[in-house]
Amino acid sequence: MRILVTNDDGIHAPGLEILERIAQSLSDDIVVVAPEYDQSGVAHSLSLNDPLRLRKISERRFAVKGTPTDCIIMGVRSILQGAKPDLVLSGVNRGQNVADDITYSGTVAGAMEGTMLGIPSIALSQCYGPEGPEAIHWDCAAAHGPDLVKALLAEGIERNSLINVNFPACSADLVAGVDVTVQGRRDMQVIRIDPRMDGRGNPYYWIAFDRETSEPALGTDLAALRHKRISVTPLKLDLTYEPALARYAKLFN
Repeated sequence: MRILVTNDDGIHAPGLEILERIAQSLSDDIVVVAPEYDQSGVAHSLSLNDPLRLRKISERRFAVKGTPTDCIIMGVRSILQGAKPDLVLSGVNRGQNVADDITYSGTVAGAMEGTMLGIPSIALSQCYGPEGPEAIHWDCAAAHGPDLVKALLAEGIERNSLINVNFPACSADLVAGVDVTVQGRRDMQVIRIDPRMDGRGNPYYWIAFDRETSEPALGTDLAALRHKRISVTPLKLDLTYEPALARYAKLFN
């Protein structure tokens, strides 16, 4: 099995090392193509106005000055020279990618691009708690990732779909189980603008988030993580809102 590995945190991210170890539990034919720098929040973007710079780190590790989507395309179409991988793994992201995060996530986008190219793809993310990313429990993803990925591959991933996996913010031994979930919705009132001043008195701004206090709906990815359970969410490429098709067809016909 040939596995193509990427992420959005960058080629030196600790989560990428975890994902490489997960991939090594499945195969010894692994190629890593990851962004040169942190690309968190770039979603499913392509670099169309700038050239892609490729840096070969070793025989099977490459850094691309571009997005996770760029990395997958570069890996499949150039580095592997048409030797299509059997699996794309994207992550392990530093922080959860659930609910509305999915639309922003470069990690999910890496798996999405793999799916678009006809390759079974899985995105993996490690949640962290209020103590911050410095206290992240990487052992959770490292311990549970291999068996989880093996189980998903054995069951099969349908064409034009991908799997979004999120590990809870706890040590591996405290994981309460696995939930197959739907995508949740955040209370978007938590998003805010943090205004600041630079050394010359000019304003600049950060997008910031307050901590959510509302109880997530049962069966969602948010609820699974809240209860220290691994969230497995099947996603699809087709974004069509089918219940509205007949209504709008009637409107225009």
